[in-house]
Amino acid sequence: MLTLDRLNACAPDEFVRLLDGIYEHSPWVAEGAYPRRPLKSLAHLKHAMAEVVREAGRERQRALIRAHPELAGKAAIAGELTAESTGEQSRAGLTHCTPAEFATLQRLNAEYNAKFGFPFILAVRGPRGTGLSRQEIIATFERRLAHHPDFEFAEALRQIHRIAELRLNDKFGFAPREGEQVWDWAETLAQHTDRGCAGTGELTVTYLTEAHRACAQRLAHWMKADCGFDEVEIDAVGNVVARYHASRPGAPRLLTGSHYDTVRNAGKYDGRLGIFVPMACVQALHRAGRRLPFGIEVVGFAEEEGQRYKATFLGSSALTGQFDPAWLDQADADGITMREAMRQAGLCADDIPKLRRDPADYLGFVEVHIEQGPVLHELDLPLGVVTSINGGVRYVGEVVGLASHAGTTPMDRRRDAACAVAELALYVERRAAADGDSVGTIGLLEVPHGSINVVPGRCRFSLDLRAPNDVQRDRLAQDVLAELARISERRGVHHRVEETMRASAAPSAPAWQSRWERAVDALGLPVHRMPSGAGHDAMKLHELMPQAMLFVRGGNGGISHNPLETITADDAQLAVFAFSHLLEQLAAEHA
Repeated sequence: MLTLDRLNACAPDEFVRLLDGIYEHSPWVAEGAYPRRPLKSLAHLKHAMAEVVREAGRERQRALIRAHPELAGKAAIAGELTAESTGEQSRAGLTHCTPAEFATLQRLNAEYNAKFGFPFILAVRGPRGTGLSRQEIIATFERRLAHHPDFEFAEALRQIHRIAELRLNDKFGFAPREGEQVWDWAETLAQHTDRGCAGTGELTVTYLTEAHRACAQRLAHWMKADCGFDEVEIDAVGNVVARYHASRPGAPRLLTGSHYDTVRNAGKYDGRLGIFVPMACVQALHRAGRRLPFGIEVVGFAEEEGQRYKATFLGSSALTGQFDPAWLDQADADGITMREAMRQAGLCADDIPKLRRDPADYLGFVEVHIEQGPVLHELDLPLGVVTSINGGVRYVGEVVGLASHAGTTPMDRRRDAACAVAELALYVERRAAADGDSVGTIGLLEVPHGSINVVPGRCRFSLDLRAPNDVQRDRLAQDVLAELARISERRGVHHRVEETMRASAAPSAPAWQSRWERAVDALGLPVHRMPSGAGHDAMKLHELMPQAMLFVRGGNGGISHNPLETITADDAQLAVFAFSHLLEQLAAEHA
């Protein structure tokens, strides 16, 4: 097996020879990586080679893409692939296509080449390294045909880096075992989905549904039986809480975790990754029979997304003592109140005030989370250190006009509620963009009992506004609500708006951010600092104790809140390594 010591010690020609075949017919990538020695880690080598490609320029990048063969293409048929490509395509079953699958792949190859001018590149061994099915390959092929050429050019390079990563793993005899465990946990937990979604492939897990309760039970089982936590419970709000005791009684604990509920038609890693990564770290400590001079408390927060009720951060609000009892009387779309849902789940709402944590018992709070954006993906970086979480405010509202006949109501006499909300949406887009770093979204827009031949008399909508600091957020909200009033006055409609969530910006605690930075640097990776535009449980815990977050790169353009949300087992492994390093730093500080 290849080792870093050997690579760091060898001459340039030997270095290139040892890395032959990592990048298809492109020894110049290894040549460019040679001066970047000494290599601190396998992750450092992977990043160094990716950086060589990034800096190579468009024409050389295009040549690298064109050096790769088509999937099940002419070179494969003629037996002219490299040994690496032959093995990869064979393991994906591309050498055993049915006639229909083969015909589909040939058609897609032709269409793709005609549109983009280079072959379709896909790491067919997939995000876990065990291989994609032919159906998954064909579905990905068809989806990516719709991409813009510039986006697809960049995606082809990212797939090449993933291919190279897997080939390097083989050369070094490296398997990301903890990362694979994290990936497997995510796949298994995603089998639970709300009624109406089962069998459709859609993942939706909303607060205290049957699927939600099944997820809690599954997490609790893994934490106790597989990971070796000393105490595991489902608390009064539905949080799954696991504690791994310190080496001495009375020692403070590190608090960590994330949420296990999802948005509708979700991805598998949003929130859940931040539960699984510390679970893997505790599992390793337990297997080694090791205790740290502080305890570890992992919380799978029951609710963060605000999907079933007009409230959010229910799980972390309970820990900070900010759970509003008025929420208990909210009803969902089926008329079931939160109080009733808790009763049906066997939870005691009266015990929620007892969940408030005493900050004196804790060192701080850290959270691992998928980035939910394209930045790390585009930079070819697996990890990022969060500097601050943007502040946000959410509303639900309704505009009421007058329903009337679409054919007989003149355009200048309409009181169209939907047009009023559409006008507001366009204003939100312009106003948020004017700040440069604010964002605004109307994600829900509904015409109750709408009809194709009726002018909408009512339109319900949501409003989500976010900014890096609270002053900027509040200015944005003030302007948007004032514009809604002006639109309503001009159009002769009425409106109502209800604030459902307000969260302050949460800058990372400097000492905790530094610990994440040292952990990333120890892996041989550049430290990339970035804000979080999304809200997280960490922004609630921020109000009680110091906090800091680590982002993990997402695939497919970094998309999230979408079934295409994905990570690789290798990136999950790096997150486990970084979390373990943070634990070791704390252990040294409290020895």
